[in-house]
Amino acid sequence: MDDPTLTRLLREFGLSEKEIDTYLTILDHGEAKASVVADDAGVSKRYVYSVSEDLEERGFVSVNDYSVPTTIRAVPPAEVVDRLSQNVDQMGPALEARYSRDVPESDQFEVIKSRVTVLKRVTALVADAAEEVAVSVPYDHLPEVADELRSAVDRGVLVLLVVTEVGPDDDLDLDGLATVARVWEEPMPTMVTVDRTHSLVAPPGMIARSNSGERAIAFTQRQLAPVLVGSFFGNYWPMAEEAYVADPRDLPATYTDFRQAVLQATLRLRSGGDLAATVRGRPVDDADDAEEITGRVVAVRQGLVEPANNSFPVEAALVVETGASRYVVGGEGAFVEDYEAESVVLEPVE
Repeated sequence: MDDPTLTRLLREFGLSEKEIDTYLTILDHGEAKASVVADDAGVSKRYVYSVSEDLEERGFVSVNDYSVPTTIRAVPPAEVVDRLSQNVDQMGPALEARYSRDVPESDQFEVIKSRVTVLKRVTALVADAAEEVAVSVPYDHLPEVADELRSAVDRGVLVLLVVTEVGPDDDLDLDGLATVARVWEEPMPTMVTVDRTHSLVAPPGMIARSNSGERAIAFTQRQLAPVLVGSFFGNYWPMAEEAYVADPRDLPATYTDFRQAVLQATLRLRSGGDLAATVRGRPVDDADDAEEITGRVVAVRQGLVEPANNSFPVEAALVVETGASRYVVGGEGAFVEDYEAESVVLEPVE
């Protein structure tokens, strides 16, 4: 191993440049007086005494200050390496324990060059979804993600699907592939957002042609995913035509995905049933601890299914009458509503 590499490795164990020069000089001598080490390392004798105490605490050298003059002896390298290895082995479990207690989700960005990789990534993201998927895919490639879409619906995930490059009059079998599905004859980017965190967007040409030279972007970031969701519901969802809506799910049910709660409330109210909601959350102008409100759902504001009655593309809200007051409840990040919900329990009113 050359000296620069050895120096870099010693630096990784916390030694400074001057400490490394001093230590290597001691190693060259095996044992030497402080004055000899100072001359050969190009440092002061006072510094040698000071740094030798630090090196001794770390187990690199031993200082013989019982003799005159004081000498400094290098600990055999095999012993140094063995001790460092033991320290690393002991440190590993402690680091793992702390890491696993609170692991922040990393922000990740990836440029994808292959159409095959894009479709595999879309499939993998849908497979990992726990609450919500918004996805668009060309009709010709729908079979490649169909199984994972169906599995997501089966485990209760809200799946909002736009199938592109196909007309509403075509013979489509979308039953079970989505909670709500729409179709659009025009091409649009292949997009997916999962659980308001994981996202991917690929330009239309990349999916249509294997050698287009275009690139897709995948990212994991809660701050950016809503931007893609806003584009999905603002630019493309209203342009597509509704082709399939699943039946409402059984109640009572608890929802932490607010769009799912709004959709299920919409379907239940349109079927003629009365509905009650228990909302855990907080007023949008108050950062105090969460609280609960319970009341009758008297209206919804949404653009997930037709006819839409939302006032802006991503609006999804429940209007809850408690008797004492009426609240307009929104989901995560609500700012125009009265109340921001963390979870919603929907149950029929007998």
